[in-house]
Amino acid sequence: MRVVVVGCGRVGSELATMLSREGNEVAVIDKNPRALQRLAMDWGGKGVVGFGFDRDALEEAGIDDAQALAAVTNGDNSNILTARIAKETYLVPNVVARIYDPRRAVIYRRLGIPTVATVTWTVDQVLRRLLPERTVTEWASQQGEVVMVERSLPAPWVGYRLDELEVVGQIRLVALTRAGKSLLPKPGAVAQEGDVLYLSVAEAALEGLEERLEKGPRS
Repeated sequence: MRVVVVGCGRVGSELATMLSREGNEVAVIDKNPRALQRLAMDWGGKGVVGFGFDRDALEEAGIDDAQALAAVTNGDNSNILTARIAKETYLVPNVVARIYDPRRAVIYRRLGIPTVATVTWTVDQVLRRLLPERTVTEWASQQGEVVMVERSLPAPWVGYRLDELEVVGQIRLVALTRAGKSLLPKPGAVAQEGDVLYLSVAEAALEGLEERLEKGPRS
């Protein structure tokens, strides 16, 4: 697969190196030629000096027949502009942009551009270790109508059937982790202390899910 990575900082250089080692054809664009020196010695891809939103630089990097592009510079506006050009002008099927301001994520999602909000991700990772009982969003659909959440099993549910958590069309248990192993729950499976649940939830049902988890099945 041909991939274009825009930005050769710590994230971009590591991403390009990993993609190349997996057998992909990778080109990296960065406005600073010295940044390209971050690439690993065994990296066999192409380096292009320029801006990611410059079509000449993109075409030199092979955007015309690229299957994926990642915009991971340190500028939100540059990343989004690059992602939009890749998606709308060159019709690259898989595009993602890194952003620092999580408040912009919803706006860009409406434009059809998947984003990774660095600050939000870091905060979530810290919180899930500080507060394991907190519900954490793992994934959200493009418009946010459906989310996937991770949640440690609350004490009131221990010993009860896991399918009692579900609400048709609103909440569905997708998977769980038990004793360090991930598995798909069987019909009638009983909740055990220490279970970590992965639930697919309609956005409108998120508040109800939290109340349902805390109060237990007898509510």
